[in-house]
Amino acid sequence: METSFIRPALLVAVGLALSTVAAAQTAPPLSNRPGDPAFQGRSPAVSAHGMAATAQPLATQAAVEILQAGGSAVDAAIAANAVLGLVEPTGNGIGGDLFALVWDPVAKQVVGLDASGFAPAKLNVTALRRRSKDGVINPLGMDAVTVPGAVAGWEALHKRFGKLPLDRVLAPAVRLAKEGFPLTPVIARGWARGVANFQKNEKSIQGGALATVLYAPGGQPPVMGQKFTNPDLAATLEMIGTGGAAAFYQGAFAADLEAQFRQFGRAMSAADLAAMKAEWVTPISAPYRSVRLWQIPPATQGVTTLQMARIVERFPMGTLSEADRLHLLIEAKKLAFADRAKFLADPRQVKVPVAGLLADKYIAARAGLIRMDKALPDDVPPGDPEEHSDTTYLATADSAGMMVSLIQSNYRGMGSGVVVPRRQPVAGGRGTWGFMLQNRGAQFSLDAKAANVIAPGKRPFHTIIPGMVTKDDGPLLAFGVMGGTMQPQGQVQVLVNLVDLGMNLQAAGDAPRVRHLGSPDPGDGRETPPGVFLEGGIGAATRADLKARGHVLLDTAQDVGGYQAVMWDAVNRVWWGGTEMRKDGVALGY
Repeated sequence: METSFIRPALLVAVGLALSTVAAAQTAPPLSNRPGDPAFQGRSPAVSAHGMAATAQPLATQAAVEILQAGGSAVDAAIAANAVLGLVEPTGNGIGGDLFALVWDPVAKQVVGLDASGFAPAKLNVTALRRRSKDGVINPLGMDAVTVPGAVAGWEALHKRFGKLPLDRVLAPAVRLAKEGFPLTPVIARGWARGVANFQKNEKSIQGGALATVLYAPGGQPPVMGQKFTNPDLAATLEMIGTGGAAAFYQGAFAADLEAQFRQFGRAMSAADLAAMKAEWVTPISAPYRSVRLWQIPPATQGVTTLQMARIVERFPMGTLSEADRLHLLIEAKKLAFADRAKFLADPRQVKVPVAGLLADKYIAARAGLIRMDKALPDDVPPGDPEEHSDTTYLATADSAGMMVSLIQSNYRGMGSGVVVPRRQPVAGGRGTWGFMLQNRGAQFSLDAKAANVIAPGKRPFHTIIPGMVTKDDGPLLAFGVMGGTMQPQGQVQVLVNLVDLGMNLQAAGDAPRVRHLGSPDPGDGRETPPGVFLEGGIGAATRADLKARGHVLLDTAQDVGGYQAVMWDAVNRVWWGGTEMRKDGVALGY
């Protein structure tokens, strides 16, 4: 982890940038001592022309390369995402889905893209229920696979906002796939866990041996510092670069996928892939103090993030004790997640009461359930709103003022374990298409009465959510926090750190986080183990205070997410970048 001392001049500049966010207050002193509440692991990046923040340095470099070549922030985001699918297959790839928020500097508005796939059109739900143990869809194997949406998302973004040809945008990823890259430490650990899981369960994954062939040549996963090549993925990306999304969804890959699924009696077909289209959606938003927080609408959990923010906004977060502040963040999470479990699903097939969930009266009623002296139960009941008519995140910005908040995922672990064989292998390849299919279908419920029950052609509930913040109808922040159910919790904690506590962009992500587990899930079951995990840096007095209120503190470490952010400084007219000290990434400008 990179460390540095914070220069006074830098703190002045950061304070100016954050003056557009925080109420008039002095930013807290920063520390470079791990464990201190105000710990900051590194300085935020700053640049006059553009910025990129991703979870892996090579992806950030690819984004900057594209920006320097005249590409837009969208071009840079696609380039970074393509590289991440290669170097960080533990969390994303073209076998998964994608969501994005874009600040359009011409239209002066936030626009949203939903590039999530759906269950097969000819899915036999009765047969699926018979195969599923304990009423839960197995995340390993073909039953959990939904149509991958990422490539459709790339094309939609590129057609609307791209400046460079798509093959040029994908060139950094193609080059790295052919030449190879050394594994970074955090990704190497996840890679080893993923491969071990696939090898252990190989017999239950249809065609499961291909996962080892692709990601563990010779039977062993690469270790940190070891070079890894993926000529199969290079060829696939070259095909997409020249032929666009049609080459992916309507060509040889679609035919090979259908043949593989038919071999194992599963319903996914080339027709399902051909039907995949990314959808431009109207983002949903809510005020928080003097700024406005933006999210993708359902079937994502973006509305859950807005609910949490609206609940804690009713309290003076900036002046409360640490224990009071964390208590409120935990309680807001419980309340919002109870509604999440009941209401969130594909709005094309189920009516989701978004306006009701965010209405002032409803938020006031939910916030009124919070007691400062006593914790709510983990399974607090959902409300009754009135009706009204394993993931990667990246952020980029360019000199024209465009800002991109993009999140992409294979869902649990590295995905389903299903790798599609290539019937016409490429020279030097491993006989695959170079990536793994997502297991997002495991997020569906099998309960016929649930809003998120699986059905042919239906999109599952999604945990991945890009975030964006505006102020005075202008751009301010593109940010996200990876990690399943941690994402709404992490986004709200970062927002409080920036707006209420006056932290700079890097310190807001480095600050100790809290994660509550135990809420019900829109699928089947609930988060485990129930309780609250507090990161180091949260003091003994605060821990004792929270325990006294009835919170069960977890001793076992839990994932608290991965943060990336880009912020526009309207005072100095520069871009700031922050990145997650808990991951391998870096923020760079040019």
